[in-house]
Amino acid sequence: MQPAKFNYHRANTIDEAESLCKENTDASFIAGGHSLIPAMKLRLAEPGTLVDIGRIGDLKGISREGDTIHIGALTTHAEVESSDVVKDACAALAEAAGMIGDPQVRNRGTIGGNVAHADPASDYPGILMALKATVVTSSRSIAVDDFFTGLFETALNDGEVITEIQVPALGDGSGSGYAKFFNPASRYAVVGVGAVVSLDNGSCSSCSIGVTGAADHAFRAKEAEDILVGSNLGPDAIDSAAAKISDGQEMMSDLVASANYRAHLCGVIAKKALNQAMS
Repeated sequence: MQPAKFNYHRANTIDEAESLCKENTDASFIAGGHSLIPAMKLRLAEPGTLVDIGRIGDLKGISREGDTIHIGALTTHAEVESSDVVKDACAALAEAAGMIGDPQVRNRGTIGGNVAHADPASDYPGILMALKATVVTSSRSIAVDDFFTGLFETALNDGEVITEIQVPALGDGSGSGYAKFFNPASRYAVVGVGAVVSLDNGSCSSCSIGVTGAADHAFRAKEAEDILVGSNLGPDAIDSAAAKISDGQEMMSDLVASANYRAHLCGVIAKKALNQAMS
C-alpha cells in the first residue's frame, strides 16, 4: 500500500523541529523511519506532516561523563552495539542492540525513535528498565520506569523531542544480561528480559529486572527483584524469582503466543538473563 498524502519538512535544529511541530498539529517526527514508514504504508498512521529530525547533529553520538553514559537519540542500533563505551559500562545494552532486527534495521534505526515508538515487542525497553535509564527531552528528564505507559504510548507530550538516553555505568561487583525468545520472522521479542544484579560479600545488594514483549508495555518485575535482594543468587533463589516475573501483569495474547505461554516464557527467559548478569 501507499501512505496517505503528507507534507514534509527537514529540521536542522531541535528548536526548529519543535516549532514546525507546533505549527502543524498533525505532525510526526521521523528519524530512521523503520517503524513509522511501514505504519504509514499500511495506513495505521496518517500524519499530515512529517518533520525530519534525522540530520540534527546535536542528537547523535555516545559519550561518558563520570558514571553516566549519554547516548544521542539519533544514534543507530549498530552504533550502540559496537560502542566500546557502552560495552565497558553496560554490556547487556550493546548485546540487546545487536539482537534488533537485521543489519539493515540496525544501521538505520535509532535508539530515540525506537523508544519513542514504544512497540511492546521492542528490545530496548526491557534492558533500559533494568539499567534504570533516563529518557531526556529538550525540556525535562523522565525515568524510564515512568516512560512507557501503554500500547505504543509514552509519557511524551505532543511535539516533545527526545534528545538522549542516559544510562548509569555499572560499577565493580555488578553485571547485566539480556535474553529473549524472538519471533523468527521479525526477530521482535515474544518475551525479552533485561537483568542487572550487584553483589556485596556474596549477597545480592540490588537487583532490577525489566520485561518486554509480554504485556502491552514494558514493566519492572519488582516482586521477583525483592526475592533476589539479600539472597546469594543461587539456583533456588533464581527459580523462586523467575516464578514471580509475570505476577500482577496482564499478558498479551496474539497469533504469535498465548497469554499463558508468555507467562511461562517470562520465567524461562528471566533465568537466562539473570545467569548472564551473574556471569
